[in-house]
Amino acid sequence: MTITDAITKVLSEASGPLGHGEIYRRIVSGSYYSFGAKDPISVVRSKLRKHCYGIDFPSASPKKLFIQVNDKVTSRNALYKIWDGENKAVVADNKIKKDELPEERMHSAYSEHIKSVSEQLLEYIKLSEPEFFESLVVKLLLKMGYGWNQSTSGNVVGGKGDEGIDGIINEDKLGLEKIYIQAKRYADNKVSPAEIRDFIGAMAIKGARKGVFFTSSKFTEQASQHANNAQNMTITLIDGASLTDLLVQYGLGVAIANSYKIFEVDKNFFSID
Repeated sequence: MTITDAITKVLSEASGPLGHGEIYRRIVSGSYYSFGAKDPISVVRSKLRKHCYGIDFPSASPKKLFIQVNDKVTSRNALYKIWDGENKAVVADNKIKKDELPEERMHSAYSEHIKSVSEQLLEYIKLSEPEFFESLVVKLLLKMGYGWNQSTSGNVVGGKGDEGIDGIINEDKLGLEKIYIQAKRYADNKVSPAEIRDFIGAMAIKGARKGVFFTSSKFTEQASQHANNAQNMTITLIDGASLTDLLVQYGLGVAIANSYKIFEVDKNFFSID
């Protein structure tokens, strides 16, 4: 039985719609599938999205098996059931207002497109290995212009004996100014105050003044406060939503699939002297 088969079996047996976390728990309790992934819940969520009616993206499956029953929520809070094959509207917001200009509709569609791509990016990130995540955030900072040289000024140093630092950006050729990086690839867990304190301690040992803490999830409110209150150093926190925004903005991990030109009438061309 495949993961998709196991999801289908759980939803077929359920009395109502289920979220990806509950579907995973029922797969495990029913021994329908044995997961080998480090983050099996994200695997379940990814499979649901790929086979979900009304959700289309480049890697989505043309075979639709499920349908999302609640709209205006992120993929983390989505509820699913078996799709009965009817072409029913899933999201009411897809209705186009007749009084909107074409440019306004295009802007709204583009915003929805960016939101969809960002959600897909986050799903891929959460399915990746921690080592890949560490490399990703170093590449992103270099892409953003930090570091004196994009090919040589960024290093991943995570792993055993990393002393609480996952990456370093040298801002000048001599390495006199450095940006220290911590990267936590989490699916659901929020970064805790203790993890911020550990990063602050690691930076203090290095005599560092600048740090960036990345996570694919979120920071607790206390964790954010700890970072803001750090003495003699500046620590920037970047959560999953901010991370995907930056990836799209700087073109890392995404490719341009198509482009369109927006035209307007050149009134000067038609002016009569």
